[in-house]
Amino acid sequence: MIDNNKPWLNSYPDKVPQEISIDNYGSLVDMYRKSVDEFSDRPAYTNLGKTITYAELDQLTLKFAAWIQNHTSLVKGDRIAVMMPNLLQYPVIVFGALRAGLVVVNTNPLYTDREVKHQLQDSGAKAIVVVEAFAHTVADVVNDTEVEVVVTTRFGDMLGFPKGALVNFVIRKIKKMVPPFSLPGSHGLKDILTKTDTSGYKDPQLEIDDLAFLQYTGGTTGVAKGAMLTHRNMVSNALQALAWLSAVDVKKGQELIVTALPLYHIFALTANCMVFMLLGAQNLLITNPRDIPGFAKELGKYKFTAFTGVNTLFNALLNNEQFRSLDFSPLKIVLGGGMAVQKAVADEWKEVTGTTLVEAYGLTETSPAACINPLDLAEYNGAIGLPISSTDACIQDPEGQQLAVGEEGELCIRGPQVMKGYWQREEATAKTIDKDGWLHTGDIAVMNDQGFFKIVDRLKDMILVSGFNVYPNEIESVIAQMPGVLEVGAIGIPDEHSGEVVKVVITRKDPDLTEEQVLAHCKENLTGYKRPKIVTFVDELPKTNVGKILRRELRDMS
Repeated sequence: MIDNNKPWLNSYPDKVPQEISIDNYGSLVDMYRKSVDEFSDRPAYTNLGKTITYAELDQLTLKFAAWIQNHTSLVKGDRIAVMMPNLLQYPVIVFGALRAGLVVVNTNPLYTDREVKHQLQDSGAKAIVVVEAFAHTVADVVNDTEVEVVVTTRFGDMLGFPKGALVNFVIRKIKKMVPPFSLPGSHGLKDILTKTDTSGYKDPQLEIDDLAFLQYTGGTTGVAKGAMLTHRNMVSNALQALAWLSAVDVKKGQELIVTALPLYHIFALTANCMVFMLLGAQNLLITNPRDIPGFAKELGKYKFTAFTGVNTLFNALLNNEQFRSLDFSPLKIVLGGGMAVQKAVADEWKEVTGTTLVEAYGLTETSPAACINPLDLAEYNGAIGLPISSTDACIQDPEGQQLAVGEEGELCIRGPQVMKGYWQREEATAKTIDKDGWLHTGDIAVMNDQGFFKIVDRLKDMILVSGFNVYPNEIESVIAQMPGVLEVGAIGIPDEHSGEVVKVVITRKDPDLTEEQVLAHCKENLTGYKRPKIVTFVDELPKTNVGKILRRELRDMS
């Protein structure tokens, strides 16, 4: 029976169910264990030419979990930060930490001292695992946090001999990518994974509503907030996405998914790491997707069947001749999210690869998938798709009334993937999730009579740079610390490469303040994608009668 209030159900592909059930899984760890048991002899992760099987992954995660339990004071529910790019170590640490009952705090390795310090302090993390190339940042701030346990690793630590030793030598001595750092008492991951006795490991007895991840996202206040994602949230979203895959011919133990997006980002964490684990897929981890020639060369070695990314990544690949010459015949699934997919990019992708670039929509707060276009879609359609299985969506006006088909309003989402709330921020949670369980996305959308949703505007001031959220208040707060700045406003402006870039408009206290000084200050305090690309000086910023900066008028000035 189709619910007339849910017209999207009429548009579901034939094999996609209206609802999913998580009854077969007691936690994310339970889901993990069943997958590694079923696919033990299959390749699980490949990175820099090295592959580990699901059985090897299981043994490595068990060692890390046993080490946590037997050699540290960490207990169930404690937070552990993971600060690394896509390496074989990442799934080992994350699933190992979960097996020890810990809550994972994903941390961007390119964050500045200020950003890392805030995340560690706010989460109350008791431990951190960091790649040596970024350990200097941790060393600078760790004494101001609750971190008790520091584990370091090197890029090549899981690549075996002699390749691992060669990679580590090149990274440290040739490329000089490891700034000096001092972390007394830190532990080496390589020793942990080779020497730990697993006999003392004990199951932490996880519950489905226990926290699994604190996934940080920005906020209108400019302070990054931890979205509390439970085992229920993550298992639900993995099964929802898996149900969506029913529309295409996926085969257990035979798929290979390309993971170029960082696993510390919620899109790749759920879609690539969790969903394809349920299929026993091989996960090709790309450590440096910015090296497009190297990326294309690596892709040429594998028959990849699935690919996730953001519009900027797809566009960059399409502009590489080696990529365009690859064999795309095995490719079945290409999913774009994190930022709007541009029609020109989607059309060219289909022309080059023969596979439709399907757009999806999600938020950190929804674990992340909320809407996905049918994966058997023939052509790009400009929509963010249909609410996925077990998900409700509606369009609301400012008073919270649901609007009719074709009317524009705020997109709201309700389902088992919606976060528990923001970590230690009840007021912010109450503003985002209403009493009826609707999560207010801050995006202005419209639904057509077939149940397809389309984003038409943004209610919040958030800026979207290559799929990463940037919040104007954070940028403004950092720049306002400069003695020569009187007032500052930050906005996003369109950019053909990254979707949007940050522009700041400043009134000066010091008439000699320069653009170069502003950019240097931002480089010290903000990670790359948050930094302004354009700095403009004006005599006065447009404001409301109560003194609030009018960002919409700032955009009109652009």
